[in-house]
Amino acid sequence: MGLSSADGIPMKVVKGDNGYVLEDVPHFADYIADLPTYPNPLRSNPAYAVVKQYFVHVDDTVPQRVVVHKDGPRGTHFRRAGPRQQVYFESDDVHACIVTCGGLCPGLNTVIREIVCGLNYMYGVTKILGIDGGYRGFYSKNTITLNPRVVNDIHKRGGTILGTSRGGHDTMKIVDSIQDRGINQVYIIGGDGTQKGAAVIYEEIRRRGLKVAVAGIPKTIDNDIPVIDKSFGFDTAVEEAQRAINAAHVEAESVENGIGVVKLMGRYSGFIAMYATLASRDVDCCLIPESPFYLDGKGGLYEFIEKRLKENGHMVIVIAEGAGQDLVAESLQSNQQDASGNKLLQDVGLWISAKIRDHFAKLHKMPITLKYIDPTYMIRAVPSNASDNVYCTLMAQSAVHGAMAGFTGFTVGLVNTRHTYIPFNRVTERQNKVVITDRMWARLLSSTNQPSFERLNDVVEEAKEKEEPPTQEEPPTQLLVGGNCNDEKIV
Repeated sequence: MGLSSADGIPMKVVKGDNGYVLEDVPHFADYIADLPTYPNPLRSNPAYAVVKQYFVHVDDTVPQRVVVHKDGPRGTHFRRAGPRQQVYFESDDVHACIVTCGGLCPGLNTVIREIVCGLNYMYGVTKILGIDGGYRGFYSKNTITLNPRVVNDIHKRGGTILGTSRGGHDTMKIVDSIQDRGINQVYIIGGDGTQKGAAVIYEEIRRRGLKVAVAGIPKTIDNDIPVIDKSFGFDTAVEEAQRAINAAHVEAESVENGIGVVKLMGRYSGFIAMYATLASRDVDCCLIPESPFYLDGKGGLYEFIEKRLKENGHMVIVIAEGAGQDLVAESLQSNQQDASGNKLLQDVGLWISAKIRDHFAKLHKMPITLKYIDPTYMIRAVPSNASDNVYCTLMAQSAVHGAMAGFTGFTVGLVNTRHTYIPFNRVTERQNKVVITDRMWARLLSSTNQPSFERLNDVVEEAKEKEEPPTQEEPPTQLLVGGNCNDEKIV
């Protein structure tokens, strides 16, 4: 076993034959000696006693990639999530807390509910606090006492009953508050910035030698967290986006030369726009941050719009919020950032709508009627759908099992359809993005019959320069847009 470090966070690495690498997560035993263990209460729980081999074996791991070649390395693995035979907490001694940070996302209340119910129903934990208002709530807000009755029906509501905020991360104040309150399990729900904060909190807790488990539940509606198959709220977002796309389609087809423009979430990654487009079948053009486009000239967006209007008499354009930011006029650009450090983007939907109107106004011969729809905040605020509710439940239970088993400094997530414990640094080191030399983007281009808006050689060269690792390992396959690709993530 080796020990490496990234961003000051210790990472356990176990290497084996044929390239096998286990990127393990920290455990209390790594820095606290002679800790007692206790039989898992689930052994006597009637709900689980009938399940054979319910407990996860100590050596169970999950490979990051599905497809491997017979002579190739086995690749990177992560520790499989789930209950262990022995736990490191007695139920009466657990004092847990839950905090939600960052923007809203469908499923937040479901995760909160299932952490509370998982702790109480599975492990008999009764002392659970909700931290009000994000990270700053640890030292400047009141707490909320949580129990199964309080959270019974919160999954039916959007938002988060705990409140949320961006920024406000003061490591020393947060850990001081955790220590002063006697908290020994911390569940942190948030995106990559929040998980980075969780990693720093864990590091300070470890430095102080505290027996406090820090577990992260990754949250981003954009689905841009790496390693994991998908993030919670994504399925709901794609489903809700259909309403806006359908409205845009109805408006567009009801008039001559009608154009419907829908802006969807996707600051750096276009997954929502891509999947909503594929699901809709009414979209003529999808624009995402990963695939640059241009407006004027041969092969540009204006030419495609004219062509599609002549063919069908109407069209629908879906654009991710981060697409085309480089095209927005320099005078509109801003270096302002939100409290989480994210650059404040210009409204590309309004901008491109204005550009399209201006272009066709100059043509005179082709008057258009354009309707712009921005459902962003409507989508963020809805309750999660059935698929996301199930996913949130399983992630919350995985986090509870991990904390009770003494693991810490980890985040939970689905990898190749199996729940795993992942080191914090792996989900914060980069963002997951649509690979435009990938099969899924080719499928979208085939579905919409839109141009790539970029010369083929430029696409291939850019992919080589970035050297982005494939999301699924598979033999190279020739694509519609050319070049080699690897299959998409399972979502």
